[in-house]
Amino acid sequence: MSQDKFESLKAPEPVGSYPHARKVGNLLFLSGVGPRERGRKKIPGVELDEAGNILSYDIEIQCRSVFRNIRYILEDAGSSWNKIVDVTVFLTNMKDDFQTYNRIYAEYFKDNQPCRTTVEINKLPTPIAIELKVIAFV
Repeated sequence: MSQDKFESLKAPEPVGSYPHARKVGNLLFLSGVGPRERGRKKIPGVELDEAGNILSYDIEIQCRSVFRNIRYILEDAGSSWNKIVDVTVFLTNMKDDFQTYNRIYAEYFKDNQPCRTTVEINKLPTPIAIELKVIAFV
């Protein structure tokens, strides 16, 4: 079975030692994708204090940035948005952010409706409010 690793030159650099995606057979597994932008330190929709603590954030801006990054990775790896079959969403504030995230998710997935799991977590590795893990076919 073929196992290929993919790095997108458009998506943000990984924060650890892992590829953006890995293809196994006809499935493409994406590593967790957040809203950061390639080559930039500032995270879209996030205001930090001098110590790196979150002062405020805009979940809508972050959602749209995450979805754009996922599209970059999918396309660079030979797949596409409409080939997504499963999405795991990590939110750091389900109570305040779920409604906005769910509305934006419905915009992006109105034609293709993959399976989805949404979980609240305490924290992500960088000061972001949302991260997605995606499986697509190629």
